[in-house]
Amino acid sequence: MSPAIDTGDTAWMLASTALVLLMTIGLGIFYAGLIRAKSTLNTFMMCVSAMAIGGISWALLGYSLAFDGEGAILGGLGHVALSGVGFEPRGEGTIPHLVFMAFQGTFCMITVALVSGAVVERMRFGAWMVFATLWSLLVYAVLAHWAFGGGWLAAQGTLDFAGGIPVEMGSGFAALAAALVVGARKDYGRQALLPHNAVYVLLGAGILWFGWFGFNGGSGLGVNDAGVLAFVNTLLTPAAALLTWFVLDLIRGRKVTAIGAATAIIVGCVLITPAGGFISPGWAIALGFLGALPCYAMIVWRPRTRVDETLDVLAAHGVAGFTGILVLGLVAQAGWNGVADGLFYGDAGQFWSQALAAAVTPAYAFIATFILLKLVGAVMPLRASEHDEAVGMDVVYHGEEAYPSGEGAILVTPESERELLVADPG
Repeated sequence: MSPAIDTGDTAWMLASTALVLLMTIGLGIFYAGLIRAKSTLNTFMMCVSAMAIGGISWALLGYSLAFDGEGAILGGLGHVALSGVGFEPRGEGTIPHLVFMAFQGTFCMITVALVSGAVVERMRFGAWMVFATLWSLLVYAVLAHWAFGGGWLAAQGTLDFAGGIPVEMGSGFAALAAALVVGARKDYGRQALLPHNAVYVLLGAGILWFGWFGFNGGSGLGVNDAGVLAFVNTLLTPAAALLTWFVLDLIRGRKVTAIGAATAIIVGCVLITPAGGFISPGWAIALGFLGALPCYAMIVWRPRTRVDETLDVLAAHGVAGFTGILVLGLVAQAGWNGVADGLFYGDAGQFWSQALAAAVTPAYAFIATFILLKLVGAVMPLRASEHDEAVGMDVVYHGEEAYPSGEGAILVTPESERELLVADPG
């Protein structure tokens, strides 16, 4: 093993990789609780499929496109099928190149899974898998190169500690495009489409918060000041966002909701993702308090529109990531990060660099996703039939049910596929 490898850094990065992998399972639980019982398994399986698609596409091509070379727009093909990726460190790093690749691969997995939240309960599973494969290579890998792999945003000094650009804004604005192309659920706007299991939602959010300590803390790529700062800030910002959400819920409805609490945790984690290793703990708390406001407003407003962006990926990830990137341009402190100051500490250029990323990333994610879905839709249908949607995605695409007996069970009479008996209060 190369003498440049640090065993302590490597051990932490192996643990962080496992923590981020666990986040996709947490996301599956979180998403599954938010939808109706008859599509619980399918929703979870979309996240599970993202682990397979994201992992393999990343190893074969995505990693090379994101991290090989220093092209302004896209990386090269030097690491196709992990060519040249071994036990030696990457560049000046202290961990094996293989570990770095695996850590970044788990980011690709969960980002693909996040996009599924816009189209659950109505997108065909096969079409989803084809789209997810293309999206991981042509959207996620491109944005990852821009931010982390030597692309033009990194070259101009844009700060993004752990994925505000490719993960959060990338998934959030892609979700908006997906919702528009695939269209609304057949019952959207005609009946209440309520979460079927708030306990799942809270459990999933808790697992996500736990995993986020690896997501953000591991983005320091070792046991170092940046990683420690991001780790602590990942504790503080979600806690502040949670308190803010409690107050907003009480003002709006006089009740503190479990779904709101779980959403607040996710929003807080997303807010600190781009800023984790660049801002002080005090500013991390302020970010949680203030950054929750636009996300809450978007979640309240979106159901009043005709856009069925089912699980509010745009609000919880797109808007929160956008906010975190911009606030970072204001409050970054070289005294804490050793890299750059923001506008409040004398560097207006840093703010404009962050603002450019906040403008270009959503545009690329939205337009590229819109085009990809139109292309996939030209080859195969994206939407399940009305009958399949009524039956539920679980039975149609997996031949299984989350609740084969009791509340939520689905019965289809053999005499007529048009007649449906659904014991589902949602």
